[in-house]
Amino acid sequence: MARARTSLWRHRDFTLLWGGETVSHFGTAVSAIALPLVAVTTLAVTPFQMGLLTMAETAAFLLVGLPAGAWVDRMRRRPVMLTADLARAVLLASIPLAWWAGLLTFEQMLVVALLTGLATVFFDVAYQAYLPSLVGREVLVEGNSKLQATQSLSQITGPAIGGGLVQLLGATTAVLVDAVSYLVSAVALAGVRTVEPAREPAEQGGNLRTQIAEGLRYVLRHPLLRPITCSTGTFNFFNGIQNAVIVLFLARVLGLAPGTIGLLFTAGGIGGLLGAITSAWAARRFGQARVIWLSVLVTAPFGLLIPVAQADWRIALIFIADVAIGYGVVVYNVAQVSFRQAICPDRLLGRMNASIRFLVWGTLPLGALVGGLLGEWLGVRGALWVAMGGQILAVLWVLGSPLRTMRDLPTEQPAAMS
Repeated sequence: MARARTSLWRHRDFTLLWGGETVSHFGTAVSAIALPLVAVTTLAVTPFQMGLLTMAETAAFLLVGLPAGAWVDRMRRRPVMLTADLARAVLLASIPLAWWAGLLTFEQMLVVALLTGLATVFFDVAYQAYLPSLVGREVLVEGNSKLQATQSLSQITGPAIGGGLVQLLGATTAVLVDAVSYLVSAVALAGVRTVEPAREPAEQGGNLRTQIAEGLRYVLRHPLLRPITCSTGTFNFFNGIQNAVIVLFLARVLGLAPGTIGLLFTAGGIGGLLGAITSAWAARRFGQARVIWLSVLVTAPFGLLIPVAQADWRIALIFIADVAIGYGVVVYNVAQVSFRQAICPDRLLGRMNASIRFLVWGTLPLGALVGGLLGEWLGVRGALWVAMGGQILAVLWVLGSPLRTMRDLPTEQPAAMS
């Protein structure tokens, strides 16, 4: 174990990937606060329009999530990641440029959100399929923990700095930070020297529909991947409702300044960092299978504190809830993503990841649309009650599965799957 940890710390190409991802996540954390505030403060959107914008950010997972996996399995993954980084940099830079020219519209923001999400689909599918070939499967938990730790660290500092930049420079200018971060990530990826294996001819050809179906069947017929996927998809649907209305709740209902909103957004990163640091320990202490359901069961109920908050000392309830949920989400993700990467054959990695992304991230835009409608119908606070209650129910999928009686996850496919 010590030998694997040392080799990964000294793994030059992993360090480049890790560094580029850290900068990219930092920029994304800045725009997580800046982009919604552009819509709220500069364009004065309604709750339904905010729901549409939030939906556009993740709609690509529904539109191209499945074929993206089959395409990624036909080509080398690193060039896909490079192209996606450069595309996201150009798209996001167009927002401050349009604002400076007096041409920024809500329609442009929808298009940028949709196309940026499209690039993110390809990057994420390629990235999760790329990591095992870069570092080896025996250190995947350690590699994912390190990547999650720096992602969480960026989520701590990024929103706070983003909120400050919005107050100092304006929301549109702050978005430029994210565009630059994607350029840095592309440069880091370009420096990776590890030669990625070429795709086998059988992987490059074949019927696209057949290949997509193979990836879906693998996920939906797997007795452990199926409940994990359903649980994550349910949680993300209600998280989409939350995402559609949370900035409106903080900015309009509670009347908080951008800097304060940015500070509150750091809470999830603090919890996530703690989760990344302790995820390997938690898997050893409680078992990797138990951690998957225990992390959600214990932390999701804290979300009920969010709609209780008021513009007084009760603002602290949001911070507490976000720390707890951020912790649970990262512990859950490190355990289940590492399991997925370790168990899946390399030829199916892209399609397996894309199938799961389609099923679990595809619920986000649907939730965002519902969140916008609920915000108009029940009010922003009422929509938050629905969101937080639904996130708690997501754990029922894994509690009703074989995971509940297992301590550790198998490291190879069950006999029925082979």
